[in-house]
Amino acid sequence: MPEQKPDRNTAQRARVPKRIAAVIINSLKGGVVPRIGLPYITVGREREIEALLHDLALVADGGASFRFLVGRYGAGKSFLLQTIRTHAMGRDFVVADADLSPERRLQGNQGQGLATYKELIRNLSTKTRPEGGALPLVLERWARNLSEGATDPLVPLKAALSPIRELVHGFDFCRVLEAYYAAYLEGDEERQACCAKWLRGEYRTKTEAKTELGINACIGGDDWYEYLKLFAEFLVGAGYQGLIVLVDELVNLYKIPNSITRQYNYEKILTMYNDTLQGKAYHLGIIMGGTPQSIEDRRRGVYSYEALRSRLTQGRFASEGMTDMLAPVIHLNPLTYEELLVLTEKLADIHAGYFGYERRLVTEDLVSFLQVEFGRVGADSHLTPREVIRDFIELLDILYQNPKASVAELLQSGSFVSSGSSVGEAGASGQTSPDVDSRFAEFTI
Repeated sequence: MPEQKPDRNTAQRARVPKRIAAVIINSLKGGVVPRIGLPYITVGREREIEALLHDLALVADGGASFRFLVGRYGAGKSFLLQTIRTHAMGRDFVVADADLSPERRLQGNQGQGLATYKELIRNLSTKTRPEGGALPLVLERWARNLSEGATDPLVPLKAALSPIRELVHGFDFCRVLEAYYAAYLEGDEERQACCAKWLRGEYRTKTEAKTELGINACIGGDDWYEYLKLFAEFLVGAGYQGLIVLVDELVNLYKIPNSITRQYNYEKILTMYNDTLQGKAYHLGIIMGGTPQSIEDRRRGVYSYEALRSRLTQGRFASEGMTDMLAPVIHLNPLTYEELLVLTEKLADIHAGYFGYERRLVTEDLVSFLQVEFGRVGADSHLTPREVIRDFIELLDILYQNPKASVAELLQSGSFVSSGSSVGEAGASGQTSPDVDSRFAEFTI
């Protein structure tokens, strides 16, 4: 690869560390959301982010919140969830996130509910451990804070656990915390590991838990959500603001073939929704992401459960451009053309900074790229930000590997147009929408 000199923007690009730049580029090219570096590429979504940050403030004050993020595949649901995850950790919340799948549901007779709980706890993240696996760190912080400065280290334990003990399953939860604290004071790392194992839901039977830990109870597929509420209370005692739970891919509940099993899962959502809005949960925020079909379909979606549909359906006064961002369901609108232009510029800078070359694409090139993407018939209704971003990074990679290639010729080539993201059969022809040029005219120089 020929060596290329960095341009005058090198200092600005250096603000994105190479490790983070690599994650951003590789994740987006692969069609997934990076778990780090999101502030470098976030554009738009100001109203949605403001509404969700309002929820964080409510949770920090001891309340609870529940939201649905609704948008079609590639529209930015997962990106917004990860953005809120980053904001929450920055504000000293603990965040647990999981994607639902055929093996992970909210309820199931083959341990699918417990599998979701395990995934949430496995992905437990904090500001100092953003990649997940933060449970040992949280437990140690809690024990250290209790023991520091206490004449009798057991005295503060009773006061710390008092608000938790009265909650559902609080007695068993507190017994495990007491066992952990005693093991911490004694330096018994093996017993500490057993307590963490119990909290992760990894004991299969009560007998196994009693044998290893002396506690005749374990977290199961029916009661795991109650333990999340206990975790939220515990985390506040450990010095955090609360617990934020992010659950994506609700479409996997929509796909459950058995209607009774689907209803049981929607009933679990109703329980969570009622708890948070009726003041039965504290310091707990829950955000779930799904497609419009998985939420609004009255035959198989969330709205097929009448108790949820009646609570979540949009009111009579909301309309396009006048949506209620304080409602439990937030519908994601497509990014504007201006926002996509800003995003492509950010990505061009990150790509050039990562590979150490002078950025070749100017504003006219970025506008031309977006014109090609949205110029195909069907793009307005089928093309998503995910596909646009993936195509753009592919373009950047090709230009970097072929420095003599002409940007304009590559954009106008039939191979680039036909190899773009699928926008339906009509879009594959490369035909252009008659008014696409006018949409981007204001951005040209």
